[in-house]
Amino acid sequence: MSTRSTAAPTATSPSYTGPFITVTALFFIFGFITNLNMALVPHLRSIFNLEYAWAMLAESAFFLAYFVFSSPTSRLIESIGYKRTMVVSLFIQVVGCVMFVPAAKLVSFPLFLTAVFVVGAGVTALQTAANPYVAILGPEHSAPVRLTLAQALNSLGGTIAPLVAGAYILTDPSKLISKAAIADTVRVPYLLIAAALLLLGIAVAFLHLPHIAHTQEFRPAKEGDAILSRSIWSYRHTVLGAVGIFLYVGVEVGLASIAVNYFKTQGVSSAKTASFLVSLYWAGALVGRLLGSWVLTKIKSGKLLGGFGFAGAALLAISMMSSGQVAIWTLVLCGFFNSIMFPNIFALGIAGLGPMTSKGSGLIMTAVVGGAVIPFLIGAAADRMGIQQSFVIPIVCYLFIAYYGLWGSKPTRTVTA
Repeated sequence: MSTRSTAAPTATSPSYTGPFITVTALFFIFGFITNLNMALVPHLRSIFNLEYAWAMLAESAFFLAYFVFSSPTSRLIESIGYKRTMVVSLFIQVVGCVMFVPAAKLVSFPLFLTAVFVVGAGVTALQTAANPYVAILGPEHSAPVRLTLAQALNSLGGTIAPLVAGAYILTDPSKLISKAAIADTVRVPYLLIAAALLLLGIAVAFLHLPHIAHTQEFRPAKEGDAILSRSIWSYRHTVLGAVGIFLYVGVEVGLASIAVNYFKTQGVSSAKTASFLVSLYWAGALVGRLLGSWVLTKIKSGKLLGGFGFAGAALLAISMMSSGQVAIWTLVLCGFFNSIMFPNIFALGIAGLGPMTSKGSGLIMTAVVGGAVIPFLIGAAADRMGIQQSFVIPIVCYLFIAYYGLWGSKPTRTVTA
């Protein structure tokens, strides 16, 4: 993604501290909602007696929204700007959260999936607007610091979400007398979230956020230049980077979604305890992101990515061959090694693209749809072979990520060749 040039600071330079805090709060929101959605997998299994593959459709519906709405959101930003797009995205999420009420009342699996898809559409729009806005909200040289802090808030929201799910949604089915009673546990939490999002959307609408032009204006090339007509598919490291993002998002989401059920097979009797362990999985990602910026000053990103990929594969292999506490904690630790994968795959994938950066970014972001595909495949494998045996799929994904970091990320051509 291209960023804008920033004039030297002057006495009248605007302060971006307030707007940065506001937008960073939005990162907490979509981190929280994304991971709360993952808690619906065991919940839907309890309500509808689903196989793992069908329950995983809750993840597929959510991440399919990235594939459908990423490009339209970019056009919406050009039409109405970053701030208004963020407000619209929050209101879309309000609609999606409210839709959980009729879904629970009617005990309808299709309505649950529709509500998840609508919430996913809102989160997609919020991500598409908030990420570049944070990057260009201030001096170019400090953009990585801003994004790292924002992503840390994302992880914080993701860490809290499983605790909320364990306390208010994942009620022990044996204590409820009907499927309708189980389904109804989502009603109050999602109505409260809808109310909070509505208030936040109104607040953001009335806040003063600096107007920043679309990043297209800052590309180092003009419309009509021959370089911009070149196919992004001719850049091998970018295409492989998109594959890496596809697999990474799928693995991270798939493991988190099936973790509650997996922990129960390993002796965890309480849904709340299992949810707490999932929150530790996300806490590992939070710690890893906070440490990652320092570690990357000592180790090249490709080598670090390769090492973390091999570590993730090794941990899951151990989990497959063990039981009890060892099986549980090796999966939990995968959260830490997931932490630096997205930003490093993304950065390596757009390296050397110059004016082709926007095309590369678009391709890589579209690959987030892996969160809709890989979890379904893991669920289908779990139905046929068992959860532990299904880990062969994420192990293969981790090995590809390790390959990409060490070898596949090296550009074979530049924008001048």
